[in-house]
Amino acid sequence: MTLIDVLTAVVLILISVLVIFLIFYLGKITRSIQELQKDIGKLTDRLEPLLSSFSELAEKFSDIGDVAKRQLETTKSMVFSVKERVEKILESEQKIRTGIEGPVMGVINQFKAISNGVNTFLSYLKK
Repeated sequence: MTLIDVLTAVVLILISVLVIFLIFYLGKITRSIQELQKDIGKLTDRLEPLLSSFSELAEKFSDIGDVAKRQLETTKSMVFSVKERVEKILESEQKIRTGIEGPVMGVINQFKAISNGVNTFLSYLKK
């Protein structure tokens, strides 16, 4: 045997060992991928109910938001209505006050004048 024959045999043996190790590690990789697929399947089974629950929860929050918006709009309209009525009442009060103030002040001034006249008359009689 020559040196080339020996080296060829060694290389063939090394290649055979390498192929055996590759087959062994490919088997491990395949098993790991299968376990990963099983875990993903289990996770998917668990996530489906969770996602449906989140979907229902989002719908309920949306409904609650819609109800709150409607109630807020109703409250705004009621507040606006009350505000308008109060403004009308205040305007009426101002009109009444303006309408009464002039004549009442005139009557009060006349009573003051009569009172001053009576006081002057009484003080003149006392002298």
